[in-house]
Amino acid sequence: MKLGIIGLPSSGKTTVFNALTKGDAPTGQSMGGRFDVLTAVVDVYDERVDVLTRMFNPKKTTFAKITYTDVAGIKKGANEGGGLSGELLNHLSGLDGFVHVVRAFESDLVPHPDGRVDAARDLEALDTEFLLNDLGVVERRIEKIEDGLRKGASKDKAAAQAELALFQQLNETLSDERPLRTLDLSDEQEKMLRGYGLLTLKPTVVLINIGDEQDEVTLDYDQPQTMVANLRGKLEMELAQLSAAGDTESLEMFMEEYGVTELSLDRVIGLSYDLMGLQSFFTVGEDEVRAWTIKRGATAVDAAAAIHTDLAKGFIRAETAAYDDLIALGGLAQARTAGKLRQEGKTYIVQDGDVINIKFNI
Repeated sequence: MKLGIIGLPSSGKTTVFNALTKGDAPTGQSMGGRFDVLTAVVDVYDERVDVLTRMFNPKKTTFAKITYTDVAGIKKGANEGGGLSGELLNHLSGLDGFVHVVRAFESDLVPHPDGRVDAARDLEALDTEFLLNDLGVVERRIEKIEDGLRKGASKDKAAAQAELALFQQLNETLSDERPLRTLDLSDEQEKMLRGYGLLTLKPTVVLINIGDEQDEVTLDYDQPQTMVANLRGKLEMELAQLSAAGDTESLEMFMEEYGVTELSLDRVIGLSYDLMGLQSFFTVGEDEVRAWTIKRGATAVDAAAAIHTDLAKGFIRAETAAYDDLIALGGLAQARTAGKLRQEGKTYIVQDGDVINIKFNI
């Protein structure tokens, strides 16, 4: 999964990036609207992996991964000045979703570019940039389809008319100033739209960046495929850097002082997993204990493909045990004896926490 951390200048994007990745990228530097990106791959911590590691004592332990990118170059009025740059759009289009950082903190050291802090205004401003970008894409596509139908150039007239109806629906939604993720699209329609890089179609976590001592801020922003949370970005960055440095004593002291029960990395990843409809399954053995990420509702063949395409091609069956059963019984042999190590076929729907061994032949 690859998520882009986006936001207007001075929103604290890089601070949040550091908090989520335990990094130390310089903060407070304006890129002047120039496209730039920082990237980090982080482990998705899962205590179940630790438990399985103690049980199987493997040579290697591998957590699931998530990639965060800190995306610079987005500013108000971009579409009035010719739109978002092609380089920026290409990057944004390739992301699975967004972490939208919205400034709610006051700072004399980092004055707000608009003179005063207004989280609702800033949230709407960036949403508007994405809406206008998508509206331009949709209008151009409608024009092209209509032109093809008018000239009789469409090879499949029925398919072209269906696509036209879909894009007209998109146009109506965007014209009503609603993001495309508010639409209830079918899998087939989502597949049809995949190559257009529509930004308002992407799931979004809105992080309201508040000060260390500031009360949480509530925004009226109830949308499908969207989650809203408050984050003390500067504090969380400092805590993450203490964690990265191994200063456990100071970390625990500051977490207790500020009432922080878990680092933002784990909390935001949890939100992201829920938002994207993701879950984890595990493979275990003497060589490696590993967590894998798949969509909820994925089949055993999908899980095999996540490990390696050859496993999916030659799939025979999946030996499967629920994590809770495996831990309660004490191991795979005990699970087999108790009838909890099941033989599942291609259409089996993988459950969160399943421990799976793929049997295959190619």
